[in-house]
Amino acid sequence: MSNLQWDSEMSGKRLFLYFEGVNSVAKVLVNGKLAGRHIGGYTAFCFEITDLIKEGEDASLTVFVSNAYRLDVVPLSGDFNIYGGIHRPVHLLVTGNNCISPLDYASSGIYVKPLKVSKEEAAFNVETVLSLNGEKQGLALKTTLLDDKQNVVESHTVGISNNNSERVRQSFSINNPILWNGKKNPYCYQVKVELLDGKEVIDKVVETTGFRYFSVDADNGFFLNGQYLDLYGFGMHEDIAEKGSAYTISDYLNDIELVKESGATVLRLTHYPHGKPIYNLSDKKGIVLWTEIPFVGPGGYTGPGYVKDAALEENARQMLVEMIRQNYNHPSIFFWGLFNELKLDFDNPVPFLKELNALAKSEDSSRMTTSATFGSGDGFIGISDLIGWNQYSGWYGGAPEQVGDFMDKMKTKAQGIPVCVSEYGAGASIYSHQSPVEQPVPVSNFHPEEWQVSCHEGNWKALSERPYIWGKFVWNFADFGSSIRNEGDRQGINDKGLITYDHKTKKDAFYFYKANWNPEPMVYIASRRFINRTQKITDVKVFANVKKVELWVNGEKIGMQNPDSFNTVIWKNIELVSGENTVEVKAKNGKQVLQDSCVWILLK
Repeated sequence: MSNLQWDSEMSGKRLFLYFEGVNSVAKVLVNGKLAGRHIGGYTAFCFEITDLIKEGEDASLTVFVSNAYRLDVVPLSGDFNIYGGIHRPVHLLVTGNNCISPLDYASSGIYVKPLKVSKEEAAFNVETVLSLNGEKQGLALKTTLLDDKQNVVESHTVGISNNNSERVRQSFSINNPILWNGKKNPYCYQVKVELLDGKEVIDKVVETTGFRYFSVDADNGFFLNGQYLDLYGFGMHEDIAEKGSAYTISDYLNDIELVKESGATVLRLTHYPHGKPIYNLSDKKGIVLWTEIPFVGPGGYTGPGYVKDAALEENARQMLVEMIRQNYNHPSIFFWGLFNELKLDFDNPVPFLKELNALAKSEDSSRMTTSATFGSGDGFIGISDLIGWNQYSGWYGGAPEQVGDFMDKMKTKAQGIPVCVSEYGAGASIYSHQSPVEQPVPVSNFHPEEWQVSCHEGNWKALSERPYIWGKFVWNFADFGSSIRNEGDRQGINDKGLITYDHKTKKDAFYFYKANWNPEPMVYIASRRFINRTQKITDVKVFANVKKVELWVNGEKIGMQNPDSFNTVIWKNIELVSGENTVEVKAKNGKQVLQDSCVWILLK
């Protein structure tokens, strides 16, 4: 419980409470009276509280929250923790009697809807949802398109009448738009919408947007603005040690900088809509996004992800509409995700999934729908525009490189529907090491960092040879909490991340991808944390994206090698001495000198 303090600026105004996310069920009371309830922990909601506030008096605000398991709230299952509480910011919105509505599924009330986008033209509608409680005479809506220097590109003003008082549509067309082009040029425009009473601006909303066109081909992959773009990156949970999903802006900024450092081009925001900052940052950094609702199956665990229940289905529909409307204008979003790893062992979800797909297309025909299945996945092919497989070759069986043969078979099964690898990877602890490396037992407590590297090397070599795979998503960006896990070096953690749970330490596999995805020159010694050793003879593996790399051991030059086609160098059979051994690599990139070093101790 807390107090809403009265401010003189609230006098005669309308008041709204806007919650960015409350996990998972919330009831909001103002002065002991129910303002509203919301089911679903990862989308925003907004209630008007004007009539519950007494002019000039402070008000009490009470929020009842529960994340207890319920059969009418998605997700029903999943390999991640659902943290309870008000885990995202809360805002008090103050408007006049006439305003741009915050009540359309808690969206901005502004929708920039592309009609035709090319290098020559961007034609689009701007639809604005209004909430008018006051006098309508003399009202007008002014919508202005601004470039990234805040210059006016085009502006239209339309009067408000009884015929268009709830939803106003204005048409725009600009020649030679600067296209949002991923990391090459993440160019954004702004759409400023002003509600006017005569010449006075009585409400204003500014939305960032961008114009681009894209396609996905079953044989040739993803194309952005007519050019092939290799989509590789991570699945990402909103979960960090000691905070859970209660991210601060610094957490989002840190994550996006790590994504940028890796060189990734795409993120799959799993398994629920994430907080507003990650969408805004992806717009600015040029990261392509797949974002999805929490319609999640148990994967390799028991239990249903779906039960045929009217309340559950209504919750899934609601969250899909909320996700789309709240994030409609982000140029970084290309794919709406419908589900992850549902099964056919219980109630059949396929008819309802088809309904969800139709709902997504009716809400937004400018983007594609996608989904993530596992195993053979035959029963889910054709539900969404695209489909992905969560395939853990080299971890839950088989050899890492077998992911290529698996995807070839899935491509044939999909019969023209574009396919991707929506998850792949292996667990790893930065405290567990092994030489020579062997494939571990996934459910064991020993997940050597060296096997995660080997697994990703084999997977990536197979995947990179197949441009028809429209997206390649490492699982996961960072370790995350999962109460059902009892493996690796800590209970309750899924350790498949390439970064540790505190988001501070990058594992060796992170640098393998950095060397292959990020053209910025680098050298990195793998197995650097394998400090205490018992074997006198060892290999030295280095990830480097420069032409030549030099190895020095204990001040002695061992030799120079060229990295292979996957930017890896291995010096075989290097002899260590008893005690401390200084291992150092050096490289030149023009006048720039790159180097990395570590110390290994050969135990006596």
